[in-house]
Amino acid sequence: METKNILYELRTQNGLSQDALAEKVFVTRQAVSRWENGDTVPNTETLKLLSNLFDVSINTLLGSPAKLYCQCCGMPLEDPIISREKDGSMNESYCKWCYADGEYMYSDLDDLIEVCVKNMVSDEHPEDEVRAYLKTALPKLDYWKRYEELSDGGAFEDFKKELIKEINALEIEGMPKVEKLNALVGNYVNLEYRLPSGKKVRFLDDNTTYLGNQLESEFGGDRCFGVLANMDFILVCTYGKDGSDPELVLYKKR
Repeated sequence: METKNILYELRTQNGLSQDALAEKVFVTRQAVSRWENGDTVPNTETLKLLSNLFDVSINTLLGSPAKLYCQCCGMPLEDPIISREKDGSMNESYCKWCYADGEYMYSDLDDLIEVCVKNMVSDEHPEDEVRAYLKTALPKLDYWKRYEELSDGGAFEDFKKELIKEINALEIEGMPKVEKLNALVGNYVNLEYRLPSGKKVRFLDDNTTYLGNQLESEFGGDRCFGVLANMDFILVCTYGKDGSDPELVLYKKR
């Protein structure tokens, strides 16, 4: 689809007139009309405003001329999984598991490979094949080629280590020690808990990336511990297969 058609669809789907859209992105109605007639396309700064307004990538606004891949893990990128900056704007170089709120989630290539392997292994592609592919492919991506330039000098890793210490210091009965924290997107882990009052609540934001892990209970059985945290809180829960019957163990503000 061409940019003119995409802009027309987005505008009408959002119930905006040409005048209303023009006001929101600081142009004239005539400029919007020229876009939709295919006479011109928005400039770079206006594309950024349109991207934020309609919550789609610039690549989508331009008719998806490029195939986007996360420059950290190599995952193909579509609008719902593109990463966000602190101001909410999209960063079309990364997925939201590898970069979130202005922070890179991985500083150790081996850690990333372990996470990717768990999600990519299949009957068709066994673990050895997947691991060998990742060890060859990931170092060629921009983030890992420019790691010294792009990384924060280990500050985020230090934060994760401190967070792990805090979680383990809680000494929750039956929960093994946390060794690693991975990036987890809210809508995948935002379970609904029943409070003593009977009310059901969710504590997370579906669009936020958290740090967390799943741990097998030392009591045995099929229930697992789930740990989620960020700069503001630590949450520990238990649940059954596929997140069924979740129970909140602890929610602690930091």
